[in-house]
Amino acid sequence: MLTTLKNAFKIKDIRNRLLFTLAMLVVIRFGSQLPVPGVNRTYFADWFAAQSNGAFNFFDAFTGGSFMNMSVFALNITPYITSSIIMQLLTIAIPKLEEMQKDGEDGRKKIATITRYVTVGLSLIEAAAMAIGFGNSGLLQKDSVVLDYIVVIVALTAGSAFIMWIGEQITEHGVGNGISIVLTINIVSRMPSDLATLYEQFVKSASTITLSVISAVVIMAIIVGMVVLVIILNDGVRKIPVQYAKKIQGHKTYGGQTTSIPLKINTAGVIPIIFASSLMQFPIVICQLAGYQGTGFWGEVLKVLNQGNWCNPSLPIYNIGLAIYVVLVVFFAYFYTSITFNPLEVSNNIKKQGGFIPGIRPGKPTTDYLTGILNYIIFIGAVGLIIIAVIPFFFNGVFGANVSFGGTSLIIIVSVILETIKQIESLMLVRNYKGFLNA
Repeated sequence: MLTTLKNAFKIKDIRNRLLFTLAMLVVIRFGSQLPVPGVNRTYFADWFAAQSNGAFNFFDAFTGGSFMNMSVFALNITPYITSSIIMQLLTIAIPKLEEMQKDGEDGRKKIATITRYVTVGLSLIEAAAMAIGFGNSGLLQKDSVVLDYIVVIVALTAGSAFIMWIGEQITEHGVGNGISIVLTINIVSRMPSDLATLYEQFVKSASTITLSVISAVVIMAIIVGMVVLVIILNDGVRKIPVQYAKKIQGHKTYGGQTTSIPLKINTAGVIPIIFASSLMQFPIVICQLAGYQGTGFWGEVLKVLNQGNWCNPSLPIYNIGLAIYVVLVVFFAYFYTSITFNPLEVSNNIKKQGGFIPGIRPGKPTTDYLTGILNYIIFIGAVGLIIIAVIPFFFNGVFGANVSFGGTSLIIIVSVILETIKQIESLMLVRNYKGFLNA
């Protein structure tokens, strides 16, 4: 990786792209500290610190602390992520959008435009909910009027739209994967404070030097082990061999080669964890915005949904929420893969090109074979995701190690870094080809 970056900086065009990306990330971090006009930041910081259920920790981690600071980037990239997921689901449900997706580059541009409008709409709704929900509790300065609420809503909506624009600029003029890079830098920005918290909690407070060293080694071993597991899960591929029949046209022979269809073990990426976490945290967030603390039966339900109560030996009943979470991750792994990978379509394409899977007849047998393999590897990928996601819950519940960079964050960080390195290598390869052709 370091060699790739070193070689990339030797090439002017790629160096400019890297520097542009770095400059945009600096702008993002600066904006994350810029307060929304008229907001009582002291109130919000105190309110956030007083929350014991951690409902907003997941959201704050994705915004790089912008939410806790109540800056103009408080919504950050989350509305764009939500709108992208919505558009992917609607593409399957609405034939018009499905036609756009299959209509090449022009169709994808139209879908991207619609996604931008949906992002602004979601930002407006979320900003209004935050301004009204928190404003009634003391978020705004005293003697606030309607205009103050409007200023907050406009600032938060504009901040989210600006972040989306920065992500697109990084994709076009930077190293690519703009939205993913923005999300990654937000998560990474929280890691130093989390590591400092772990140091204060387990290393510095240890009774002896030996115990401090053991604590530090264990913490590093867990983090490194999770990163290695994420890399293995991210790069795991099941290759399905495909043989193409020979065709003789005139005096030439075409085809006859053997290739393969790479099926990723983690076919759905981090989407199942995001869907499951968002679905379980949604009722808690709504109750908090509405000022409902939760008592009686519904209060216990909210505690079951709260990730901070899972894996706590003194509160085993709340592990029901963890069981629900595991089921949701598996469900969304199958659901999301089913709408992004169609075995029937792949089977028909293989048949049209004169190919076949060795030992499997073309047509329905090939479709059934691909479906069986896909179901098998989806389950393996879902189990891997669950292990990575549950490890932070376990250490939080048993040892009280509450940090923002959980399994979801590590999957995103590692995946984006690997993908960005591949993107840089592709840019270097394309440049070499251009140089060869120009010569």
